[in-house]
Amino acid sequence: MPLPPRRALAFACLAACLAPAVQAADGTELTLYRSDSPALYTAAGDGSVGEGHAVVREQRTLQLKAGTQDITLGDLPLYLDPEAIALDFANEQARVVSQRLLLGQGNEAALAGLVGQDITVLGSNGEALAQGTLLRAGSGLLVKGALGTTLVRDYAAVRSSSGGFPIGASLRLRVDAARAGDAAATLSYPTAGLGWRAAYVATLQPGDACRMQFESRASIANRSGRDWHDATLKLVAGEPRFAKPTAPQPMMMARGYAKAEASAMPLQSSLGDYRLYTLPRPVDLPDGSVSQVPLYADRTLACERTALYENGNGWNPSEPMISPDFNVGGSNTIESTLRFTAFDSLPAGFLRVLGSDNAGTPQFLGEGRLDDTPKGSDATLTLGTAFDLRAERERTAFKLDKAAHAMDEAFRITLTNAGPAARVVTVREHPSRWREWTLASSSVKPSKQSPDLLEFKVNVPAGGKATLDYAVHYRWSAGE
Repeated sequence: MPLPPRRALAFACLAACLAPAVQAADGTELTLYRSDSPALYTAAGDGSVGEGHAVVREQRTLQLKAGTQDITLGDLPLYLDPEAIALDFANEQARVVSQRLLLGQGNEAALAGLVGQDITVLGSNGEALAQGTLLRAGSGLLVKGALGTTLVRDYAAVRSSSGGFPIGASLRLRVDAARAGDAAATLSYPTAGLGWRAAYVATLQPGDACRMQFESRASIANRSGRDWHDATLKLVAGEPRFAKPTAPQPMMMARGYAKAEASAMPLQSSLGDYRLYTLPRPVDLPDGSVSQVPLYADRTLACERTALYENGNGWNPSEPMISPDFNVGGSNTIESTLRFTAFDSLPAGFLRVLGSDNAGTPQFLGEGRLDDTPKGSDATLTLGTAFDLRAERERTAFKLDKAAHAMDEAFRITLTNAGPAARVVTVREHPSRWREWTLASSSVKPSKQSPDLLEFKVNVPAGGKATLDYAVHYRWSAGE
């Protein structure tokens, strides 16, 4: 039930004064899985989000009494999988009898983490209404003190004897300890609100040859509802399957970094069918932040830029397409593409491409999605539409001879260049009326030909135009 306005204000003020920064326990290890959810990385959102996936392993030291007892672990993230939380004690010092996850939601979220701890409940004039161990927080506070158990429904504020309020979810455990004393334990759980993806920046270098300075980073988003301090970080590249539909799947802080040396790069290893990157040093991940760390050392790569005009695709019809109106026209835009060879296995992410203007200032040229790319594979991205280049595609001939099971078709592609320099335009056509065809003629020799592709390199002069004419002959058998 909602707090009365005056009580809510007093409670909030007291919590703000007493609560320290929420930090992960020492020795915390985070394994983050890749996520492209915009909610994790946007600067327009506010608060935590239930996207992304991470596995957390925290080292905890618990003060236990001999025998069965209840303990509460607070400061947990908001988005947990209750069925996957586990607390393991070292050297079998104790065992978990049962556990209950108290979700950090609503006005009483902070109080839920104080269950089992000593508190003082204050009235509107500052007098103590009850003092002792908090047994329950909900529609009232159930407090066990020296004079008995008190249910307090109308109060102004709560003071924590430990000096802070847990933030987020809390885990209530019933534990059976073999002996009293400090017990080392590992708390592990999956959570949402954390994720990572690769972020690449390619800066094209001046000159006729295509070369680019290539930067590789990992963008790490934390919108889990809590901070992480000095955490060992592992990043998983690949796409594991999550079966549960509800499984864990702001202010934005951009953290810059100096040019990275090779020794500061993450250590790579295999994880089943995936790739694992272990960061060389612990990191801080404040809640509501996007941090960036180097993924690979910066390097210069060879590349290839193409002005591409393409029609159709590799479609294979089930029968000859004899309609005269099939695939007649085409667009008039020519796209600018960039191709390079992966120097190592590159995790999926986004690649921003920059180029220098006439004053030498880097400017944005385009951005594209880079899928998981194994080492030695080619990656091609479409950067945008070329401003000075246009194309016009028209069919110049079509003849169908049903008796001979044959068709002839011809096209003319006119390319114009309004720019100050000559350009080479790559034209890709996909003869797709039928799978059996031959190139009957062409005004430009094809640079590449395959069962579903004709590619031509056409020189277009500055301020001028060029024309490509080609004809295709199709044949099929009577049964086809």
